[in-house]
Amino acid sequence: MAESVELPSRLAILPFRNKVLLPGAIIRIRCTSPSSVKLVEQELWQREEKGLIGILPVRDSAETATVAPSLSQGLGTDSVERNSKSQVGVSDAHKHESKNAQEVIHWHNRGVAARALHLSRGVEKPSGRVTYIVVLEGLCRFNVQELSTRGTYYTARITSLDMTKTEMEQVEQDPDFISLTRQFKATAMELISVLEQKQKTGGRTKVLLETVPVHKLADIFVASFEISFEEQLSMLDSVDVKVRISKATELVDRHLQSIRVAEKITQKVEGQLSKSQKEFLLRQQMRAIKEELGDNDDDEDDLAALERKMQNAGMPAHIWKHAQRELRRLKKMQPQQPGYNSARVYLELLADLPWQKASEEHELDLKAARERLDSDHYGLVKVKQRIIEYLAVRKLKPDARGPVLCFVGPPGVGKTSLASSIAAALGRKFVRISLGGVKDEADIRGHRRTYIGSMPGRLIDGIKRVSVCNPVMLLDEIDKTGSDIRGDPASALLEVLDPEQNKTFNDHYLNVPYDLSKVIFVATANRIQPIPPPLLDRMEVIELPGYTPEEKLRIAMQHLIPRVLDQHGLSFDFLQIPEEMVKLVIQRYTREAGVRNLERNLAALARAAAVKVAEQEEAVPLSKDVQRLASPLLESSLADGAEVEMEVIPMSVNNHDISSAFKASSPLIVDEAMLEKVLGPARYDDRETAERVATPGVSVGLVWTAFGGEVQFVEATAMVGKGDLHLTGQLGDVIKESAQIAMTWVRARATELKLATVEESNLLEGRDIHIHFPAGAVPKDGPSAGVTLVTSLVSLFSQRRVRADTAMTGEMTLRGLVLPVGGIKDKVLAAHRYGIKRVILPERNLKDLVEVPSHVLSSLEILLARRMEDVLEQAFEGGCPWRQHSKL
Repeated sequence: MAESVELPSRLAILPFRNKVLLPGAIIRIRCTSPSSVKLVEQELWQREEKGLIGILPVRDSAETATVAPSLSQGLGTDSVERNSKSQVGVSDAHKHESKNAQEVIHWHNRGVAARALHLSRGVEKPSGRVTYIVVLEGLCRFNVQELSTRGTYYTARITSLDMTKTEMEQVEQDPDFISLTRQFKATAMELISVLEQKQKTGGRTKVLLETVPVHKLADIFVASFEISFEEQLSMLDSVDVKVRISKATELVDRHLQSIRVAEKITQKVEGQLSKSQKEFLLRQQMRAIKEELGDNDDDEDDLAALERKMQNAGMPAHIWKHAQRELRRLKKMQPQQPGYNSARVYLELLADLPWQKASEEHELDLKAARERLDSDHYGLVKVKQRIIEYLAVRKLKPDARGPVLCFVGPPGVGKTSLASSIAAALGRKFVRISLGGVKDEADIRGHRRTYIGSMPGRLIDGIKRVSVCNPVMLLDEIDKTGSDIRGDPASALLEVLDPEQNKTFNDHYLNVPYDLSKVIFVATANRIQPIPPPLLDRMEVIELPGYTPEEKLRIAMQHLIPRVLDQHGLSFDFLQIPEEMVKLVIQRYTREAGVRNLERNLAALARAAAVKVAEQEEAVPLSKDVQRLASPLLESSLADGAEVEMEVIPMSVNNHDISSAFKASSPLIVDEAMLEKVLGPARYDDRETAERVATPGVSVGLVWTAFGGEVQFVEATAMVGKGDLHLTGQLGDVIKESAQIAMTWVRARATELKLATVEESNLLEGRDIHIHFPAGAVPKDGPSAGVTLVTSLVSLFSQRRVRADTAMTGEMTLRGLVLPVGGIKDKVLAAHRYGIKRVILPERNLKDLVEVPSHVLSSLEILLARRMEDVLEQAFEGGCPWRQHSKL
C-alpha cells in the first residue's frame, strides 16, 4: 500500500492519453517510443534508489481541453496494463509523446506521482530498438505549476495536494465525513459480498476495508472499475476527501446495481430454458436485456404491423385464410430458427401485392389519344389506327378481354414507346418485363419456396413494383426466350397470355392463384419465326416496317434533333442542322430500318458543338437592343458594346425581351465539311451497286433480316476443276438447297438459253463453280435467293452483266416457277434506301405492295415475274436474247 511520501519540487512527466492513474492503483506499461525510453532510462533505470515520475493525463487534440497549457508536440504509443492492490482491470493503451507526429497536447493540470515497482529492459530484433516494461504504483496527487522540457521528455514543477496528518485528523472528526465513511463502507461491503458469492473469492478484500484509510480506499475501488475518462478526471480532481468519498460511493453503488441487474437477467433466462431451448441461450439473454430496458416488443410490433398490413391488402377469402395460417406458424417460430426469414418475406409479399387496388382509368378520349400517338410517333399510320381501334373497344366495353398485341419489327422503330403510349392513353401504370435471354421457366412462374434463394417470377415481381393489379405490361423481346434443362419460358407464357387461364395464374413461389386477367399485355419481337406457334396463336401480330428516308427526315427534324440538343445542353441558338445535312447523314452514314444510328450520328454532331461552346471563354457581347429594355440598372451600368458575364434583370422585363436582347455569337451551322470531320468519310455510296455488278456473274438480291430489309449481292465465278459446286458465306441448309436447284435449272436449260452447244451441253465439264454471299461473317438462310442465284449463274455463263439498277427476290422451283416470299415491304424499302430503281418481285406478291408507302412505289419500277424466264428478261440490259430459242 502506498504510504505517505515526500515529493520533490520537480518530476519527470510521462503523459497518459485519455487514461488516469489514481493513487493506490498499479499499472504495467511497455515503453517503445524514443522519448519514453529516454525518460525511463534516465529517471528510473540509472538510479539506484526507487525513482519517482509524474503521470499526467492528456486529452486527444480533437477534444476540447478545459485546462493546461498547450504544446506543439506529438504523442507516441505505449501499451498499458493496469491493476491495483485490489482486483483491478486492464486498460487498452497508453500514449506518450513523440516528435515524429505534430499535434497539440492538452495537458491536465493535476496528476499522480508514481514509483517503479519493477523494471525490465529488452531489445527488439532485428531493429535493435530498446524497450522497457515498467510496473508503476500511484502514490499521491500533485498540481502542475510549470511545464518544461528536458531533452526529449517533459518535466514539471509541482506541489503536493495530499493533506497533512494534522489536517486529516481534523477531517476525521467531521460528522459529515463519518457519515460518508459509513455509507461507503456499507456499500463496499455489500459489493464484496456479492462478488464473493459470484466469484467464490476469499476475504482478502475485506481486510482492505479494515486496514486502509477510507480516502485511499475510495481511489483503490474506483481504479478497479471501467469508467469513462471524464469520470476518471473527476475522481482525480477530487482533492477534498469528502467529495472523493461521495463520488466513490456513487460509483461503487452503480457497479453493484449493474451486477444485480445482470444476475436478475441470468436467473430469468435460466428459468425460461428447457432442454430443447438451450441452444437459444444467447437470444434469450438478449430478449431479457430488452425487457429490463423496456424495449422488448420490437418483434411483436413488427408482426402486429405485418398483420394489419395483410388485413388491409384486400386478399380474397381463401387466400386470407392461407395467409393467416402462415402468420400463426410464423408467430410460433423463434427469429433465429431456419425458415423464419423466408416465411416473413413470403408474408410481406402477400401483403404488398395489389389484390384489389387498381389504377383509376379516366374516360378515354380517342382524339387526345390520337394526338398523343401522332406527337410521339411519326408515320406508322396502320399501326396507330389499330391502337385507336383497340382503345375504342376498351371505351365501349371496359372489361372486354381484348387481344394481346405483339409489335414485330426491326430495332429502333418505336415498339416499346408504342406500348408506353397505350398505357398513357389508358391512364394506367406501365411495367416492362425483359424476356431477352430468359431460359429458366422459374423466371416466369417463380421458384418453389423449398429452394434456397427462391423468389417470385418476373410477372408477380413487376406487379408488386407498380402496386396495381391492372397495369399495362410489356413483354419485351418475346422472340428471344430460350429453353434448356430448366424448362421452357415460352410454354409458361401460354398460361399468362390465355384469357381463360390467366385469371388463376399460379406462381410457384406465391403458391396461391393470382388474377392476371385485368393486366393488359403487349409484346414486342424482332422476328416472328422463333416464337412457338401456340404462343403466336395467342397474340395479334402487328408488323412495324422500317422507315423510309423521307420519314426518317421528318422524325429527325421533329423529334430527334430537339431531343439531342436538350440532352447535350444546347439549343437552336448554338447549333443548327439543315434538312440537307440530315438527308446526307441518312444517305451516307445510316442504312437501317429504325432511327437509332441516325440519332447517334446527330448526337456526335451535338457533342462536337458542345465542345466548341464550352471552350468559348470570352464573354458574350450585348446587343445594342439592350437599350430598349425599360431597366434603369442596365441603362446606368452598361455602355454600347460592353461585355458582361451576368446582369440582374428586373422582374418586370419579359422573358421574350430578354432572349431577344441578349444574343450570343452566330450559331454553328452544320455543313458537309463538318459532317466529314465529325462522322468521318461516308460509309455508303450510291455507286456501290454499279461498281459491284460491273463484272459478269454478280446479281443483286433482296433479303429480310431481324433489322429490316437488306440488299444482298451474289457472286459467281468459274475455274478449272472437276465440276464441283462450292458455296461460301455462312449459308444455311435452305439457301444451299436453293443454290443446288438454281445450278440444276441452268444446266438443264443451257442449250435452250444458248449457254452451251448441243455437243458441249455440260456446263461443268472441266471446271468448278464457286458461289459466294458477302459478307462472310453474317449467317444467311432462306429460300428467297433462288431467282438471284439463277441470274448470277446465267450472267456468269453468258458473260453478260446484270443491270446495276435492278434488284430481285423470289423462291424458284425446279421447273422454273417463281414462288412468293415474305417481307416484301421491308425489301422494297431496302431497295429504296440503296437507290435501286427497278425491283423484280414474284407475281403472287402483288397484294403485298399495298403496305408499301405510295411515294416509295412512285420512285420505283416494280416488275412482276411468274416464271424464271420473266426474271431473266428484266434482269439484263436489252432483255434476254435467248428466250426466242427456248422451247419452254
